[in-house]
Amino acid sequence: MKKYSIEKPETEWKEQLSEEQFRVLRKKGTEAPHTGKYNMHFEDGEYFCAGCGEKLFDSEAKFDSGCGWPSFDKALDGKIEYVQDKSFGMIRTEILCANCGGHLGHVFDDGPTETGQRYCVNSASINFNK
Repeated sequence: MKKYSIEKPETEWKEQLSEEQFRVLRKKGTEAPHTGKYNMHFEDGEYFCAGCGEKLFDSEAKFDSGCGWPSFDKALDGKIEYVQDKSFGMIRTEILCANCGGHLGHVFDDGPTETGQRYCVNSASINFNK
C-alpha cells in the first residue's frame, strides 16, 4: 500500500471533512452530476485538495465539458496519482491527490483541447482560491 505525505486515521478525517467530502475523498464516492459548486465555476484562481490543501489545478485548465462535474484538461505536475479502476464493470483511470491519497474523480482521454484529457473531478474533493 502506498504511503502518502499526509496520512491520518479515519476518525481524524471524519472530524476534519464534511460528510460529503469524507464520502468522496476517503470512501471513493461520487457526487450527483450537475450538483457540485464548482461544476459551472469559471473564476480565475487555483483549485486545492479539500483534504490536505495541496494545489492540484489552475483555473486556466478548467473547461465546460457538459458532463456535470468540474473538468480540467491538465493537472499540475506531480500532484495527481493515477490508478486503474475496474469498478462497476468499467476500466477507468482514477485520480487521487498524490499528497494524501484523497479520491478526486477520474481522467478520460476525450478532452477537447490539445491535451486530449478530461479530468472529471468531484466538487466535494476540491476547494478554490482566487
